[in-house]
Amino acid sequence: AQANVSAFAMELMPRITRAQVMDVLSSQANLAGYRAVIDASAEFGRAFPMMMTAAGTVPAAKVFVMGAGVAGLQAIATARRLGAVVTATDVRPAAKEQVASLGAKFVAVEDEEFKQAETSAGYAKPMSAEYQAKQAALVAEHIKKQDIVITTALIPGRPAPRLVSAEMVDSLKPGSVLVDLAVERGGNIEGARPGEVVVTPGGVKIIGHLNVPGRLAASASSLYARNLFAFVETLVDKKEKTLAPNWEDELVKATLLTMDGAVVHPSFQPQPA
Repeated sequence: AQANVSAFAMELMPRITRAQVMDVLSSQANLAGYRAVIDASAEFGRAFPMMMTAAGTVPAAKVFVMGAGVAGLQAIATARRLGAVVTATDVRPAAKEQVASLGAKFVAVEDEEFKQAETSAGYAKPMSAEYQAKQAALVAEHIKKQDIVITTALIPGRPAPRLVSAEMVDSLKPGSVLVDLAVERGGNIEGARPGEVVVTPGGVKIIGHLNVPGRLAASASSLYARNLFAFVETLVDKKEKTLAPNWEDELVKATLLTMDGAVVHPSFQPQPA
């Protein structure tokens, strides 16, 4: 049989324990979260940690991370290592404990809808308009006090949710920095532009770099190569030293796009008119 398992298909890898070493999205998101903090610190122009000197005290930077998935958690950890005071938010209840474990404070409207806001695969569910309004009001008040805001929120198969409005951006102090890691999927921040660092009339910078893991190219390539190698190993008969995929393997089923000239992946079948 002629089959095709493409690099794009690696993004379809199921989120199960066995496939963690093959999880391209996680390996690259880790780097993106780290780099987002480094890019923010470069644009911020002030110190991250509190410094007590003879000439006075430099206050610690206040960093707010929106979306506590793989990228968000790495951003939290990196900002904490640099000495910032970190807060974070996410619509998934499980994120609260993860955020706290990294020494950050969790910020969210914790009502009944919040308690049900996670899919069985661990992704965030789209929230109701009522919840979004309540969360936006809480976040708007919180953002006013922040120096740096990093957004990482994505929902599979949908445009990135808008988390930060133009009014929220304008409420930040001059010199504050926002980093939008979802800018390639429409952006979490109003006013973010793909591939640009925008400076607002109020002196706030909005960073919209593309391919953020690629800004750490050597590390990104190394991790991606390990993801691919781990997957290819499952397709090889080590005894015979030949390519012998098991077409019933759940990893193969999830990532197989075409076979014998036909599209076989259920997500890419032609839709009825």
